Parts: sequence; C-alpha cells; structure tokens
Amino acid sequence: MDMLPKKLSYFSLRLQELLNTSFPEKAWDTKFIEDRSQRAAHIYEEAFKAGNSIAQCDEIANYTLFEGLDFSKFDTVFKVVINEFDSIMGDEELRSFALKIRTICESVFQRYKLSQEFVDSTDYELLYTELTGTIAIWIEENGLQ
Repeated sequence: MDMLPKKLSYFSLRLQELLNTSFPEKAWDTKFIEDRSQRAAHIYEEAFKAGNSIAQCDEIANYTLFEGLDFSKFDTVFKVVINEFDSIMGDEELRSFALKIRTICESVFQRYKLSQEFVDSTDYELLYTELTGTIAIWIEENGLQ
C-alpha cells in the first residue's frame, strides 16, 4: 500500500510536465490532474498484479494518463511562431507570444479534426498555413504588444 502514493506522485508529475509544456490551458486543472493520476496509478497497480512486466505496466498506465493528449494546439502554434516569426521578436518572447496568440488561433483549429495522425496529413500543412496567416494578420493589426 505504501507504493501507491509514490506512484500517484510519479504520475502526477509526469502529467503536470506534459501539461506545462504542451497543454498550458490544462496545466492548472488540479481535478483533471488528480483524476488522471489516480486512474493511471490504479491501472498500473492492477496491471502489475495481473503479472505484467514493469514496462508493460508503464505502457498501460501511460495510455490512461495521456489519453486524448496526443495533439497539442499550443505546440502547433509555438512551432509556427518559432519558424515564421522568430525574426521579429526575441527568443525570450516566443513562448509568451505563442501562449497569448493561441486563443486567437482557436477558430482556425475548429475547422480540423485533430489527432496524432493529423500531423502527417496534408491537412496539417493547410492548418500550418492558415495559422501563419492568422498570426501575421493579428500582428499587422495589433503589433507584438
């Protein structure tokens, strides 16, 4: 029983790291983090009791921990900002600008069915182009602020 709180902390930290990096809009959702971490810890424990290897238990728990977090809108916007607009702002401004502009780009994302497989599709190239245009227009109208 002593192992469970350690596992829960481990899963919470892993999830929190991903959210901070790629899903900042969820990074402060403590209920989401707690629920997911508890489910992953429980599933890990059950998989271990069923005789799975540590690697298999991790894989099974990770599926639950990261379910639905396979495509990051923020990572996509950040990639566009870095690749297309890095010459007009300092490196230290890129992430904070991407955080600010991500909500402006939401209407563009609404037109696509997003998934991990989406990244390798031709539609991803269209999304990238639309995001670039949306951000360029926003900067033109509002400046970098």
